[in-house]
Amino acid sequence: MKFDSRIESIIENHTGSRIDSFHSLSGGCISNAYKIKFISGINAFLKMNPDGSMFRKEANGLNELGKAKAIRVPKVILCADDFILMEFIEEGSRSKTFFKDFGINFARLHQFKGEYFGFYEDNFIGSTIQKNIPDEKEKLNWIEFYFGKRILFQYKLAEKNGYASAELSSGIKKLEIKIEYILKGSEEPPSLLHGDLWSGNYISDEKGNACLIDPAVYYGHREADLAMTKLFGGFAGEFYSAYNEYFPLKPGYEYRENIYKLYHVLNHLNLFGSGYYAHAVQLVRSYL
Repeated sequence: MKFDSRIESIIENHTGSRIDSFHSLSGGCISNAYKIKFISGINAFLKMNPDGSMFRKEANGLNELGKAKAIRVPKVILCADDFILMEFIEEGSRSKTFFKDFGINFARLHQFKGEYFGFYEDNFIGSTIQKNIPDEKEKLNWIEFYFGKRILFQYKLAEKNGYASAELSSGIKKLEIKIEYILKGSEEPPSLLHGDLWSGNYISDEKGNACLIDPAVYYGHREADLAMTKLFGGFAGEFYSAYNEYFPLKPGYEYRENIYKLYHVLNHLNLFGSGYYAHAVQLVRSYL
């Protein structure tokens, strides 16, 4: 996709500054990304996609994370249906205390609370719709929200996509019966969550501190956010120890990790195919 002259004109009119140059950036699997340099010397980050309905959701998520003032996120400059323009954050080397500071600041983010579980709008987890708008029962009941809007929603997608074998179907039904027991004792108020935090969704900024990108924001149980960080190898140990010292987790959180990983593995099953089927079944079996 070439740089769009129409978008260039919109950006220049909004910022009041002419664009000096733009450079294509690698790494994006859904949208085309560019580094924009203005005549003023200021840089910005642009993502474009003709089917970019997710950009407004991304902007709202970044703005929500910014409310906590706990950890840096890129500032949104301008957003439309087919592009999003953000602050360009120069990546730097990690500080010596990067993961310790990251863990503490992530804990601070989770101390920012919401009135109910979910969010005022649905958004995306990868390229899959993430259902966030709770019914009245789900608003104040995390178990109802999590099973209905996360596990059951993804399972129904798996059925539609042809991945729901009898084994997986039986396992999900048994899990529904057992989920109250699995999550018992972990009750907490809704925390502000990044929603999709793995090693590809944070960077080290110019000062060597963590900065969050590409969120799938909602208010939920903070253990769900932490479980996602462990799905693809996990972060450095200092991250978890610093987090738990600053904002201690309730006993048994290790036992509950698999139930939260399951949502993301089911999503990967739906996005990328049967290579994730065995992992999904293994996570279900761990509770049966």
